[in-house]
Amino acid sequence: MNTQDFSNKEIETTNDNGQFGLPSFEHVGCNCHPKTKAMGLPGALAAITAVSAFLVACKKEQIGLYELNEVSLAGASADKNKLKSNQQFVSILYTNLFQTALPGSSVFVLDQLFQSIGDKDLAKEVLISNFFNQSGVHLPTVEEMNADIETFIDNTYKKFFVRLPNAAERAWVKNFIASNEYMTPELVYFSFALSTEYQFY
Repeated sequence: MNTQDFSNKEIETTNDNGQFGLPSFEHVGCNCHPKTKAMGLPGALAAITAVSAFLVACKKEQIGLYELNEVSLAGASADKNKLKSNQQFVSILYTNLFQTALPGSSVFVLDQLFQSIGDKDLAKEVLISNFFNQSGVHLPTVEEMNADIETFIDNTYKKFFVRLPNAAERAWVKNFIASNEYMTPELVYFSFALSTEYQFY
């Protein structure tokens, strides 16, 4: 055989560990080592195509980022047009004053009392007074209220109306507290709890 003539013949299809692998070729009649294995141009192209497809398939999925827009705490009082039921009023008032939920059995009993009293406004006044006479009510002191009246007003609006006061409301309440030396946080809370806005949501 002429040393310039060479051909490729397919040999083993398994690797040294006996596992199935790509076919390799032994160069015959060339100056290469008789055991040298080469894949050849078609095999190389196939391997490159397979690797490219794998990389595309494994491309990390892009995760979208979302931003949150700041919104106001709640709408104006004019947006509240649904009257609270007796159970809603009692539950929300108790949570506002005690920072904990009222048991369902107590809500049911108070609802029955409300239904048995004709004057609902009077019933609410008695209920609020009763709550204030119980231990565990979260009330700031007079000193804390007077030390920073504007913060007290803002916190009271958020607690009862779930919103911040506008400039006119803040100025009116601040002037009302400052002009009444006997004003206490309890009386302010009492007024907010009986206000028209607090009856709606």
